[in-house]
Amino acid sequence: MGIDAVTSAAILPRAAGAAVERASRVAPVVVLLGARQTGKTTLLRGLPMLKGRPYLNLDDFDLRMQAQSEPEAVVARADSMVLDEVQRAEDLLVAVKRAVDDDPDHRPGRFVLTGSANLLMMERIAETLAGRAVYVTLWPFTRRERLGLGATGRWGGLLTEPPGRWRELLTAEEAPPADWRSTARLGGLPVPSYRLTDDDERSLWFSGYVQTYLERDLQALRAVENLVDFRRLMRATCLRIGNLVNQTELGRDVGIGQPQVHRFLNLMETSYQAVRLPAFAVNRTRRLIKSPKIYWSDTALALFLAGESTPRGAHLENMILTDLLAWRDLQAQRPEVLYWRTASGLEVDFVIETPDALLPIEVKASARVTPADARNLEAFLDDYSDLAEAGLLLHAGDEVFPLTRRVVAAPWWTVI
Repeated sequence: MGIDAVTSAAILPRAAGAAVERASRVAPVVVLLGARQTGKTTLLRGLPMLKGRPYLNLDDFDLRMQAQSEPEAVVARADSMVLDEVQRAEDLLVAVKRAVDDDPDHRPGRFVLTGSANLLMMERIAETLAGRAVYVTLWPFTRRERLGLGATGRWGGLLTEPPGRWRELLTAEEAPPADWRSTARLGGLPVPSYRLTDDDERSLWFSGYVQTYLERDLQALRAVENLVDFRRLMRATCLRIGNLVNQTELGRDVGIGQPQVHRFLNLMETSYQAVRLPAFAVNRTRRLIKSPKIYWSDTALALFLAGESTPRGAHLENMILTDLLAWRDLQAQRPEVLYWRTASGLEVDFVIETPDALLPIEVKASARVTPADARNLEAFLDDYSDLAEAGLLLHAGDEVFPLTRRVVAAPWWTVI
């Protein structure tokens, strides 16, 4: 009845695995979050620390009914366990809280939970586990994970190494060159990106994924009375990847009101589908735009939802962003990932913000870049010269080289 034992398996290593193990030494509850089918269960089954633990999957109807009617009895089945898809039985989390509070030793790592919704955005659940849980997010495969390297991009090295050593860092052989359009079409969801090789098979898989998301995952979060409108908004959002969020415009295109657009976008974000990228809003000398930009958690899924077959430059941006987010969410001291845009139209695609440094990043889908392409980065560096020593321009070419005195140009595949 939805219960078996966690066993190790030969799987691609995930960067989040070490974060789960680290969290299990710190808190009684470890919560692994991420969109459905990002590989949460597979990751946990491959961790030696969880070998032999009872594994309860709340997608199982009978188990879910018991979890709702007798949550304490479910938690009492074993001293430690893995609970999968916990957002489907919120009352179970109260029982987990009681079990943790009743343990005088507050033993770390007793409960490992997974969820396809961001429990931190679900107020009642977040309050239940407050002070008892450490959260780890599993994004779709990074490119380096799909290649078997078990890593995110080289963002940490770019922040710690002086710009004069970036070329050496980025030319060290790890991940091979790749065509960004092909990489965007693959995305990072494990089944379509790693196991399926035929475009028709991938389309069928994505069709089933979206259907399951709409009919099961979404309804588990909150009833959506009109799934057709929700699906249309998903498409409209994916067609606007990389653009500022304009809820009025989205509502007009889909034929729904702004309040409903706002609610639907919140649900997309809570379920790890849409990504709203906040603006860097430290105003030094220019008036800044503060509206978020919209992206999607997986480029291949975004292409499917939008009905697009040819990736655009915005999809290359999206690939860079999802790698940045996967890296960000594994840091003990989590940096911010933002974008910068002025009222006059200057824009930098991404800004990594740490307490003592800024790294501005521009993305160009062209194989050839010139110093003129560094104009926006240079403007940012002028405004924040005390925190940002240099900028990075990612392109679709083959060479790492100094584009200007303060901007290094590098192929996107040398970083992610």
